[in-house]
Amino acid sequence: MIYLNRILKSIIQKKIQANKVIIITGARRVGKTILLQQLIKEFKEPYLLLNGEDFTTLDLLAHRSIVYYKNILQTKKILIIDEAQKIPDIGKILKLIVDNIEGIKIVVTGSSAFDIYNITGEPLTGRKYSYSLFPFSENELSQIEDQIHQKENLKLRLIYGNYPESTQINNLDDKSEYLKEIINSYLLKDILLFENIKNSRKILNLLRLIAYQTGNEVSLQELGIQLSMSKNTVEKYLDLLTKVYILYCLQGFSKNLRKEVTKSTKWYFYDNGIRNAIIANFNLLEQRNDIGQLWENYIISERIKYQHYNRMIVNNYFWRTYDQQEIDWVEEREGKLYGYEMKWKTTKTKIPAAWEKNYSNASYQLITPDNFYNWLNKKAK
Repeated sequence: MIYLNRILKSIIQKKIQANKVIIITGARRVGKTILLQQLIKEFKEPYLLLNGEDFTTLDLLAHRSIVYYKNILQTKKILIIDEAQKIPDIGKILKLIVDNIEGIKIVVTGSSAFDIYNITGEPLTGRKYSYSLFPFSENELSQIEDQIHQKENLKLRLIYGNYPESTQINNLDDKSEYLKEIINSYLLKDILLFENIKNSRKILNLLRLIAYQTGNEVSLQELGIQLSMSKNTVEKYLDLLTKVYILYCLQGFSKNLRKEVTKSTKWYFYDNGIRNAIIANFNLLEQRNDIGQLWENYIISERIKYQHYNRMIVNNYFWRTYDQQEIDWVEEREGKLYGYEMKWKTTKTKIPAAWEKNYSNASYQLITPDNFYNWLNKKAK
């Protein structure tokens, strides 16, 4: 197994400080535990490592007392807790420790955003830095591949995605099996445990409908009709799917011009491999009719990673008018608008007339396999 240096590692190293908590969240199997191990190797101070899935840890932290916690830590300067969301009242425990033990530094991980943030959110206001870890990014994978292999590997990543273990499995059938196992044993497990949701079939059917409509506008009302569920239930399930890092929601952009679509949403998967596993289609590009969707989903998921790891302050949208003028991806940042259109094949594409007319100061760029790498690895522009 090859272990890559994660971009988040250097970011966290700069942020670890006395009497602050670093919270790392992300889907299961994206490498949070390995990231902790990488951080630990470079710690120059004594540390205590605990695991929230270990009953010994639960017993150890159950007795809420400052004196008791000081006795546990003794000379340790760093407290690390993996799978912290498994510990009851973890937010209050961390607040007690960080507020009363001078100089303590804390790093915790959690698999599910709704678990770790709901548990630690309010008690740790002003005391924490929060980060998300995603499957490997193109930037991270460049550590082990040159530009010649990158283009060929890109075709595989459009199909099998970037989950760390998946990228290092050579046999394609084994890759497929691994991704199916990820869905059944980890991602769905997280969702079904929340609020006692028991109907995995409904969740899978919803994900399949979203997968087939990747990059297209989605009506929650229509999804509800197709699934025999209320719009509110569909909305609730989609919210959960975003919180466990399966789906990403994109809203329509508008400056209140009458022709602009704003009420619909688009949904993307954080990982192409998960999307293809949901619809049970691992055919290679030459055998597919959804290459445009695969490219759009992949490049948008990569851009999300780029934005997060670069701590960009940005609002993301799609843009479309009722007469079918559209832009796949719009970034609102630094007082400007940046429009991007994703195309697998390099073609001449005109700037939509309504975009050019109404947003004359906005930029517009075509993102293809020929230039995407610079877009994801250089200063945003």
